[in-house]
This record gives sequence, structure tokens and C-alpha cells, in this order.
Amino acid sequence: MLTNPIYLNAVLAWSHFCLILLLGLLLCGSGKAQAQNSRHPRPGVTTPGVKRSMAELHPEATFAVEGQPDWMVVTDDAVWVTSSNVNHVVRLDAATNRATLVVTIDKPCSGLAVGFGAIWVPSCGAQTLVRVDPRTGKIVAQILAGPADSEGGITTGDGSVWIVTSKKGLLVRVDPQTNTVLAKTAIPPGSYVPAFAEGAVWITSTERNLLTRVDTRSNQVVASIPIGPQPRFLTVGAGSVWTLNQGDGTISRVDMKTNRLVATVAAGIPGTGGEIAFGEGSVWATAFEVPVTRIDPASNTVIQQWVGPGGDSIRLGHGSIWLTDFAHAKVWRLNPKQL
Repeated sequence: MLTNPIYLNAVLAWSHFCLILLLGLLLCGSGKAQAQNSRHPRPGVTTPGVKRSMAELHPEATFAVEGQPDWMVVTDDAVWVTSSNVNHVVRLDAATNRATLVVTIDKPCSGLAVGFGAIWVPSCGAQTLVRVDPRTGKIVAQILAGPADSEGGITTGDGSVWIVTSKKGLLVRVDPQTNTVLAKTAIPPGSYVPAFAEGAVWITSTERNLLTRVDTRSNQVVASIPIGPQPRFLTVGAGSVWTLNQGDGTISRVDMKTNRLVATVAAGIPGTGGEIAFGEGSVWATAFEVPVTRIDPASNTVIQQWVGPGGDSIRLGHGSIWLTDFAHAKVWRLNPKQL
């Protein structure tokens, strides 16, 4: 039987197949290990006594949000959060700590905003700006003003909604009374995230390392301020605009009266993703592996930092810190007094 040529050929063929399969599995495993080893973890800060473990924090509430909870916005009675990979936006009731509404939107992305009796949701799937009634969760309008990038933003102010719609640099102003585009302003290329403050819309240019100021009366650029490398997300507070710089993990502080860079805070959180917010007298930043970084505006230094699982979006409201755990389908509600 062992001398049968047909049988021997079959055995050899099977052995050859198994050898190739084994080598393939080893190579795949090696490649995955190399990819994991080549990913540089965010270093965080080195100041003694500042860095802590996420295990020390005990949420007041934990919300299970299907998919990958990301962008958030705070309203008078709730927090809304997107989950793009499952095409929905969820309302988290601040009084009951329960999810009370789920709105289906095609790949919600690029931030959330509230204003003029509506929740404003950029859709990367439909390439539109979606207007949602916060009481009923119904979509009441879809405006042809799609986001320039999935990692962008949207803001409201001076009677309008503002969103960047082109990677080449185009800020669009939307009239919430008519749900139509009022004006378009050319801004530096690679700009994605706007924020409103002091009669102006401020926009970071990740490509040009700039913070651009657009006057809302004239719809014209009035200042372009050099800041840290690859700025993306930004927030406003303590008379300043604060930008999270993905290039080196620093945070730039720009004085809104003088349009000048007045401080650069070493936060140690470089890389993609993340977000930044202002509240409870502090600046708060988040990133994977370093979910919470707290900056004191009085000293322009990181005074607390928590490392571990979680992170990617952070907001302040209803006396709480709201933090997403993008990778594990959760939103945490934290007590800032505990921190």
C-alpha cells in the first residue's frame, strides 16, 4: 500500500499543503507581532506625581453604546453620541443615565453640534449635513454641505451653522432658518475643525500648521496664526483657543485678543484621533492609551493625566466629565470632584 504511486503522490501533496499553510500562519503571526511592536505608544508626561492609572477612576454611570462611540455634544438635558460603524446617533439622558433615543444616520462623523432647536450631524455616508429634532429624534432636513473629512468638526454661532466641506479649504455657513448655504469662505488647505468664539470662527489647518480666524460679520479670514504641528481638534476657554496638535502631542494656546500663540503645553499625546474640551476651570484632552489629560490654564501645565484603556472623545456638562471608550463600546460619566 505504501508503495502505491497514487497514494504516495497524495501524501506528498498533502504534506506540501500543510507545510505551506503552517509557514503562512507563522508569517502572519510574525507580521502581526511586528505591527504591534512597531506601533509607538503615546508617552504621556514625565512630571513626577502627575500620571495615574484609569483603574483609579470609578464612573458614576456607564452607558453601553453599540459600535464605536465617538463624537459627543452636550445639550440642556442630555449628551448625544455618534457611532458611525453602526449608523446611529444616541441620546443619553443626563437625569436618568439611560439611552432614550436612537437616530439612524448614514455614517455620522466629523463632530456634532447643537443650536437653533436642533442637533446637527455631518454624514460621511450621504455627504450631507443632517438636522435632527432633539425631542423626537426625527430628521427634519438634509443639507448639501457634507464634511471634508471624517476627522473634522462642526460648530454653531452668530445665528449660523459652520462646517468645512472641502479638503482644499472651504468653510460653509448654513442658515438654520432656511436650511440653506448662506456663504462660503476660502481657508487654508487641510482645514477640518471649526469652533465659534468672540464673533469669529476658528479653524485648525492640519496641513499648514495654522489656526485661522474668520470674522462672522464679513465672512473673511482676518488672521492666520502659526501653531504646533498637525493641529486638529480645538476648544475655547479662559480667553484662548486651545488646539490638540497630533504631530507632537502638544497643545497650543492662542490668545483671542491678540491672535498670538502664548503657550505650548507638552502633553505627550501625539498621533491620530483624540479630542479636547474646556470645563470645570480646566482644559481636558483625550487620546487612546491616555484617556484623560488635565491642563491648568493658570500655569499652562499638565496637572493630572490618566493612562490605560479608553478614550477618544471628551465633553464637560451636567456637572460631569463624559468620556467615550471607543474600542469597547462604552461612554463613561465621571465626577470631576473625584479627579
